Amino acid sequence: MARAGTNALSGEESAYLRQHADHPVHWQPFGDEAFAAAQQSGVPIFLSVGYAACHWCHVMAHESFDDPVLAEYLNEHFVSVKVDREERPDVDAVYMAATQAMSGEGGWPMSVFLTPEGQAFHAGTYFPPRPLAGRPSFREVLAAVNEVWTERRAEVYESAGQLATALTGRPVALGKSDELDAVELLHSSVRKLAEQEDPDFAGFGRAPKFPPSPVLGFRLRATADQGLTATEARAMAARTLAAMANSSLQDQLAGGFARYSVTADWSLPHYEKMLYDNAQLLRRYAEWLKLPQGADYPPVEAQQVLRATADFMIAELLRADGAFASSLDADSISGASGALHEGAAYTWTKAALIEALGQDDGVRLADLMNIGETEAPLHPGRELSRLDRQFLDAIRPTLLSNRASRPQPALDEKAVAGWNGLAVGSLVEAWAVTDEPRYLAAVIRAAETLLQTHWRGGVLTRLTGGSRPGLLEDYAWCAEGYFLLYSATGDPRWYQIAEDILLAASQAFVSANGVIDAIPVSAELLRAQGGVQGADPMDNATPSGVAAFAEVLVRYAALSGSFEHRELTEKILAQLSPLAERVPRAMGAVLGTLLAVDSEPWEVAVVGEQGAAELLKVARMIPLPGLVIAPSGRTVLADEELVPLLRGRGLGPAGEAAAYLCQGMVCQRPTSGPAELAAELAAAPR
Repeated sequence: MARAGTNALSGEESAYLRQHADHPVHWQPFGDEAFAAAQQSGVPIFLSVGYAACHWCHVMAHESFDDPVLAEYLNEHFVSVKVDREERPDVDAVYMAATQAMSGEGGWPMSVFLTPEGQAFHAGTYFPPRPLAGRPSFREVLAAVNEVWTERRAEVYESAGQLATALTGRPVALGKSDELDAVELLHSSVRKLAEQEDPDFAGFGRAPKFPPSPVLGFRLRATADQGLTATEARAMAARTLAAMANSSLQDQLAGGFARYSVTADWSLPHYEKMLYDNAQLLRRYAEWLKLPQGADYPPVEAQQVLRATADFMIAELLRADGAFASSLDADSISGASGALHEGAAYTWTKAALIEALGQDDGVRLADLMNIGETEAPLHPGRELSRLDRQFLDAIRPTLLSNRASRPQPALDEKAVAGWNGLAVGSLVEAWAVTDEPRYLAAVIRAAETLLQTHWRGGVLTRLTGGSRPGLLEDYAWCAEGYFLLYSATGDPRWYQIAEDILLAASQAFVSANGVIDAIPVSAELLRAQGGVQGADPMDNATPSGVAAFAEVLVRYAALSGSFEHRELTEKILAQLSPLAERVPRAMGAVLGTLLAVDSEPWEVAVVGEQGAAELLKVARMIPLPGLVIAPSGRTVLADEELVPLLRGRGLGPAGEAAAYLCQGMVCQRPTSGPAELAAELAAAPR
């Protein structure tokens, strides 16, 4: 029940929705009540989809949804529904496909007009309060939609039905697919990605430019292939990782990456900082650090970026309960204007730097970071020298203190299960290459919180304190995170939790018809995609749920020896490989998993305590695609050992720890020498 003076959003789980509770628009959450109200009134639905860190979402809310005249028109002619895309990515995905099909563009805020039955018939993104640069005003759009709904309703239903048919959801089938040459597919994908790379500034495309995290994961894995494309993949990955590290996309003072760059040269970020971006990039820099030394390997730079990113996540996104919050907003109050301004917490002028640091240091930093007379973020645009890094380290506390005195961006404290799973796995990898105990401590606390607040009776909820079931991506990333935590600690409890989550995902999302990525919870949403629940196989900012599921299936099959789950992975990859061949940029996660499967994942089992730490450290730093590690401190291993890869593995001849290098659960003779294990892993066929 909404309180007086509010709409129906005041009691919602999402803080983003609650931000709109005092609008004069009579917002309702996405659900049966809103659709029933539209059907009873005979009016269309206006669906607005956004998220807490979205700059243009805030702009449209202020310009239009706070306008009492516009709100009155909306309330009279529409049922208005507000959706947090981070809470309901299933809703976002369905209507984003419709928006892109109708308007040729996508983004947020997403503005979609639906029939009372949930089918889209008109869509766009941000609409200004007045006509601007060929874009109609929001009032003009509302009037036009109301007119066509009133006067040509039959046409509306016809076109909406045709669009729904065209967008019919399809699960990822599990039948046989045409045989593909996996090696040639992987090599050709590297070559196609090389052709699409920005030759001037690295990454892909021009502007806006996003961190290509899933594709970076594939390229880093492809460096393990000892063919010509390995060199190409390594060079591409190094160029992109270095370009982002030396840009304003990375906060050069406090760490953490922004959502994307408005410019092709990475010099002007769109300032929101997302947990899912930073978790993925943290893992990419950890993987970069695992590569053998080479001309394109700057260990100091990569180590600094990795630590800065991990420290940012822990310092600024970690909630009081141990889970990770979703994002930091792009906007904050500008000291100059007193109004919300994008990037106000992060930008400088040359004069401001001189005021903070003094004349000499201020001028030096302004020259180093391309700062002039207008507000801009720190952007070196090149690799800093050792002396420049030392200078930046020396003045960093002063600049951070200055920045801390400014109004800070809002934190969206919403804890999303899958993104926390990504954070757990990435911080485990950061710990593996740094031995930083704070990272592992944060991981264990987050993992405990996730278990207590999201895993209930065999069902994973998407939000902390929420009741809505998670998506396939939530299950996959949480299972992956717990498997990696098991490999870091040797605690079989984490393995059991990961296995339980993965098996629950298999039961909820896999059937004879194929793999879906969301449990159907709305007849209207199902109707909008042609009446068939489907799965989006393509990566966006994060890997697709199906790709994430395939990756964790590979890990589980290697640890457990489960032929059933290995076969399920191969069936998924067989169906997705033709699409990956056509559009590798959108299928980086699938390509990375395909590479691991094609090379047959290696397994390392380490048993015992004496000398185990040295053996495990060697194994954790080897960049083999799909490598899994199963540690156990037990001195006697029975056949009922929880982790099948450990069963029957004995200690060394003098009771010392022993490492077994295996493939398909078939192991070589054990070794207790770290150097010998390193040599075996280096010689392992890719």
